[in-house]
Amino acid sequence: MLRQYELVERVLAYAPQADEAMLNRAYVYTVQKHGTQKRASGDPYFSHPVEVAGLMTELKLDQETIVTALLHDTVEDTLATVDEIERLFGADVARLVDGVTKLSKIETMTESERAAENLRKFLLAMSEDLRVLLVKLADRLHNMRTLHFIKSEDKRRRIARETMEIYAPLAQRVGMYEYMREMQLLAFEQLEPEAYATITGRLAAIRSEGGGEVGDIALSIKQALAEAGVRVEVAGREKHPYSIWKKMAERHVSFEQITDIMAFRVLVDDVGECYKALGVLHQTWQMIPGRFKDYISTPKINGYKSLHTSLIYNNARRVEVQIKTREMHHRNEYGLAAHWAYKQGGEPDGEVGWLRDLVEILDASHDAEELLENTKMAIYQDRIFAFTPKGALFQLPKGATPIDFAFAVHTNLGAQAVGAKINGRHVPLRTPLGNGDVVEIIKSRNSEPQLSWLGFAVTGKARAAIRRAVRQKERAEVALIGRKLYEEIAERLATPVGKKALADAVKRLKLNSEEDLMVAIGTAKLDDRQVMEALVPGSTANLPNPEDWPRQQRAIAVRGLTPGMAFKLADCCHPVPGDRIVGLRRPGKGVEVHAIDCEKLADGVDADWIDLSWDKRTDGAVGRIRAELYNRPGTLAEMAGIFAKNHANVVNLEMTQRENPFHTYLVDLEVRDLAHLTRIISALRASDAVAQADRI
Repeated sequence: MLRQYELVERVLAYAPQADEAMLNRAYVYTVQKHGTQKRASGDPYFSHPVEVAGLMTELKLDQETIVTALLHDTVEDTLATVDEIERLFGADVARLVDGVTKLSKIETMTESERAAENLRKFLLAMSEDLRVLLVKLADRLHNMRTLHFIKSEDKRRRIARETMEIYAPLAQRVGMYEYMREMQLLAFEQLEPEAYATITGRLAAIRSEGGGEVGDIALSIKQALAEAGVRVEVAGREKHPYSIWKKMAERHVSFEQITDIMAFRVLVDDVGECYKALGVLHQTWQMIPGRFKDYISTPKINGYKSLHTSLIYNNARRVEVQIKTREMHHRNEYGLAAHWAYKQGGEPDGEVGWLRDLVEILDASHDAEELLENTKMAIYQDRIFAFTPKGALFQLPKGATPIDFAFAVHTNLGAQAVGAKINGRHVPLRTPLGNGDVVEIIKSRNSEPQLSWLGFAVTGKARAAIRRAVRQKERAEVALIGRKLYEEIAERLATPVGKKALADAVKRLKLNSEEDLMVAIGTAKLDDRQVMEALVPGSTANLPNPEDWPRQQRAIAVRGLTPGMAFKLADCCHPVPGDRIVGLRRPGKGVEVHAIDCEKLADGVDADWIDLSWDKRTDGAVGRIRAELYNRPGTLAEMAGIFAKNHANVVNLEMTQRENPFHTYLVDLEVRDLAHLTRIISALRASDAVAQADRI
């Protein structure tokens, strides 16, 4: 553990103007506050914040960050408060400490909810000042170094999994590869102990068998470049054990089949020599096609720059070579921590668009699981590059689609997307993008995000925005059907009710707004009697039996509502406009619409029944037909022709039975109304190709 004077001397060595007195006060404060607390290792607890502060000095960070590292656990684990820290160390330090501090554990929260809320607070603080992230990463790295002292295997695995899923990818996103690699290695040891032991054992065996092979290859690379007049430093190492295991899992290969387990770093003086060195290596040894990547011309989203290539050394060994300048190497190892200067007021220089994306995800995420899912999507790395027609570059995850691209450009563009062109060719919105694609989004002001987009959107930003838009539309439509029900309920009261009675009812029911009341009615969280009592207290006092309550007097029209939002057309009977319909309303769910003669209605005895009607302007719906066709060539085509002549679109077609001389199909058709569906069935029955056709 660093002693007080050693820590101060480290800071003064690179920041002579630092406030030595504040550093000393912070060191003493954390020792006093943590007092006799012990870590699982048996060490004094204050050794942890001191070591985290030491990690910050290795990155040569400012005095406020060092003090924050010393104090980062005091608010969570001692009686210290943020106000006290602000009084003693200033507002800047207090804000940083508050950003790193976890929320107090709330017993009513689930583990995932606590994790999500902690992550939410941390990410918001990080978006305002990246130093919060740097302290948090150092805090997690030191905790991982001492993780083996924790006796509970479940707790070790939980911490390791959180590190692998959240903190290692975050370190990667800000380019702190040293932190990322060590976190992954330590987490890998806990999560996959057998695989860890096997791979590290194999690597040790290769080192003992191969002797100086890594050194020999490094020397050969250096000599080849020296003969070409390029001054270089060359270092070789085996690939990271976790990286090897991940490659084995992704490619479904054994350790013996992984041939490129050696990686070499070539450091040169300037960018020109990077490309010169690349040319020399490709002329000296055969390169492996498809393995060259130019991250200098197109850096990674975290600012990483380097040339990557793979060579076949002496016709046997595959080796990976990374070529970069010394400045690039320093930045690549420590990322934003190595080059971010802080302006007055704590604002960092540099572009961090992905941080803004994270803040959007925080605003859009509905619950703990959704926040964690979308955040993980946003911080994982494997990327492709795509361009707008004007040449603007966007980095997206592999598997991204035009919808992801549209939301990456702007949330409004994503919301209004109706189609896309990739490299000038019209494609569906679900089409995966490739590296270098030029993507043009076709938009319409009348368009809005569709729930189906979640089936192919892969970025956290896109998924969060889609879910938010769908939730807002769903709430608006539930409120609309709730208002129709409210108006019908109000008509049953003996006394007319106005706006004041409605406002009073909202207060009596302890709701926040009139819209909340309509949503509660639409989702059956309030029954008719509760609404009546809230509007006119005592109005149902003389009606103790539910059978005596006033009944619905007119049907509620479903025009203007989207199937799947406020209401759902039942799959059992597939009602279409023209059918007599009834709604089943259960607490917390939308209205389920059935045809009045549906056999499944008998299962709805526990639901609130609503009399519904189709409006004359109601859009069509999907009807279902069972058709038995003769088993001979052309019959399916003839049935399809009947659908086309009657302007009905086939949504789904499934063969359910194949038994000579008949084939039976279930067909889902988009139709305008019952009359339209009836005409189609009549046309099918009149066809020589169809043995029988019925609606189901």
